[in-house]
Amino acid sequence: MFHTRLSLALRDGALSLPAAGRILVIGPTAGHDLSDLPKDRVTIYSRFFPDHAAWVARGLDVVTALPEGGFAAAVVCVPRAKKLAQAWVYAAARATGGGLIVLDGQKTDGIDSLVKALKNRADGLASLSKAHGKLVWLTNAEVADWAPADTQLEGGFITRPGVFSADGVDKGSAVLAAALPTEIKGRVADLGAGWGYLSRHILMREGVTTLDLIEADLAALDCAKLNITDQRANFIWGDATRFSPDAPYDVVISNPPFHTGRAGDPDLGRAFIRSAARMLKGSGRLIMVANRHLPYEDTLAELFREVEDLGGSPGFKCLSGTKPRRADR
Repeated sequence: MFHTRLSLALRDGALSLPAAGRILVIGPTAGHDLSDLPKDRVTIYSRFFPDHAAWVARGLDVVTALPEGGFAAAVVCVPRAKKLAQAWVYAAARATGGGLIVLDGQKTDGIDSLVKALKNRADGLASLSKAHGKLVWLTNAEVADWAPADTQLEGGFITRPGVFSADGVDKGSAVLAAALPTEIKGRVADLGAGWGYLSRHILMREGVTTLDLIEADLAALDCAKLNITDQRANFIWGDATRFSPDAPYDVVISNPPFHTGRAGDPDLGRAFIRSAARMLKGSGRLIMVANRHLPYEDTLAELFREVEDLGGSPGFKCLSGTKPRRADR
């Protein structure tokens, strides 16, 4: 969809990119087709590990820090989170020094409200609508007040725009934290650690010798580094479904995601379970939380010799799998 809108705008002459200078692309997923952009002039900003790795593999210039200048144009792949979308527009304005900014987004992700907010803040605003989304381009965006700011939650936790559960503790994580067994010990992993809420509770167990926080969103991991100061903690930027530890874990704890974009995707949670089984010792244990409607018990029974229901709440269930089945891994 990104490729279609950008291609149409470029090919019919409605949009013209600067003839020289670098082009910053902020936040594209691995599924975005950027082939209409000059590859040798493109720099991609990506802090989500699977997307970042995909762009690097394709030979693109990829960075994890937003540049403060030096770009002739910027393309912003509009995210769902309003504050993050505004922060990326702010970054694009700084990177281009008031130059061309192109916004691409779906209506369901808030592109219309973002454009409405920019109408009195930018020049030359024009657009193309297609495939339930919109491509918008503008210059001289005055968005200094859209600079991102940290949020401090109860308990002293710090979050940032766009991270999962930025405005408060996720209900599932709170349920799992309350249900964590006291006997957790040894080498532990928090799979999909986010900004560190569960990790702080895990580290309350004195028997934990090391805790690896494995998280694909580098912004969330940066928050976790601020929220967790325990010397037993290690912060790992990686894809939880593919990560391989140097040594197997005694315990893996997880509140796995179950959405890809807006669509529910139970297979993502199943991938976390399979990954946990692969990472554990033969006597190891997975402890996880999930929405009650998600059908993970069969996957646990397939991959673990012992499966236990640890209770939970009306909306969430806490499950345990112990002794992964080696032959099925």
